Amino acid sequence: MREAVLARHHVTSMGNGQAVIVLAHGFGCDQRMWRHVAPELARDHRVVLFDHVGVGRSDASAWRPERYASLSDYGRDVIEIIESLQCGPVVFVGHSVSGSIGMLAAIARPDLFEYLVMLCPNPCFINDPPYEGGFERADVMDLLELMDRNMSAWANFFAPVAMKNDDRPELRQELQDSLCAGDPVIVRHFAQLVFLADVRAELPKLRVPSLILQGGDDSVAPLSVGDYLHQQLAQSTLRRMAAPGHCPHMSHPHETVALIREYLADRYAGKQL
Repeated sequence: MREAVLARHHVTSMGNGQAVIVLAHGFGCDQRMWRHVAPELARDHRVVLFDHVGVGRSDASAWRPERYASLSDYGRDVIEIIESLQCGPVVFVGHSVSGSIGMLAAIARPDLFEYLVMLCPNPCFINDPPYEGGFERADVMDLLELMDRNMSAWANFFAPVAMKNDDRPELRQELQDSLCAGDPVIVRHFAQLVFLADVRAELPKLRVPSLILQGGDDSVAPLSVGDYLHQQLAQSTLRRMAAPGHCPHMSHPHETVALIREYLADRYAGKQL
């Protein structure tokens, strides 16, 4: 069972620290997107990486639409990974939708999580006044329809919107390529879960201390979302980043690492990190 779980998600690790950090990638990505962050954190932590089923080097044959019908199902995978590694409680760092996935897992099994770091999170991408999620429902449906017609065109449109950093086209290209790399059926299914999800009602249930890292000029998770999360999450800390865009772990890994370290240092005062 343990080996099957680890193989299914292509779980990898680096570093030998006592504290364990689990890095979870966002939609359309895989664990390689952490390649500039993971080695820095691994200097004094054990860092665990994995791929959500259906992307990267995960076992796509394990994917079934009924098994992955909600974000909570992906949260169940996170729980299984931590249990299989017997490494909890962990610091869980989730990018974008994986912030919500990690939160749902932490609500279900708070004993497995010491801290939760949400990097550019968004609990609901659709505007619901007075809540501003960043997208109108019609816009989301248009994006999903474009995916159905032409995945490459969708990625070509979405990658620069998410990445920003227009002076670094190689980042936009990497994200664009990643968005097109997975099985299109799985990617389309996950996209619908992500962009139509609304986990706002779950926020008050989280009791694990959390850090919200809000990207600057992020069209996918606007500034108002960070403020909303900070208001709704007990024991939360909000930090606004200088890095623009939705993928600061790719564009500005040093700032990402520094803010995570700063947060943990404040909480592990007197301990070796």
